[in-house]
Amino acid sequence: MENILVLGSRVQDGLPAPVLESRLQRALLLFDARQRLRRPTRIVVSGFREADAMARWLIARGIPAEAILEEPAATSTNENLENAHRLLPETTRWLVATSGYHAPRARMWAWHLGIPVRVFGAVTPPARRSKHLVREAVVFPYSLARVLWRRWRSRAARA
Repeated sequence: MENILVLGSRVQDGLPAPVLESRLQRALLLFDARQRLRRPTRIVVSGFREADAMARWLIARGIPAEAILEEPAATSTNENLENAHRLLPETTRWLVATSGYHAPRARMWAWHLGIPVRVFGAVTPPARRSKHLVREAVVFPYSLARVLWRRWRSRAARA
């Protein structure tokens, strides 16, 4: 069974900011496509301060509340993936809705965690694109170092 995971991003005044809204629009398209194919699908909205705002946004656009699970504890990409997978362990593959600039990091964490994914990158609003690309240029190497450190520690513990 495939399910959708929307990775959190900024919320302003209780509403999804433009980057998060583009991720939610991508998730809405994925959900609608799966409904047309008559494939049962749940949507997990994940993020420490974002899950409630994401759920309300989706419900306002016609997604049934019972199709949405809120994961309000995650504060990072790896926690989004880990916590969502704990919520719905029967998921055979996650359809991850995130931003295009964030897709490589989401894929890397999923690979490291052994969680099967197909990542769908939403278009980043032009006014915010350069800011997020610069941030990702710093955060991706940091995440890569964390993944490599975890893998090294895991191997060392088995030796």
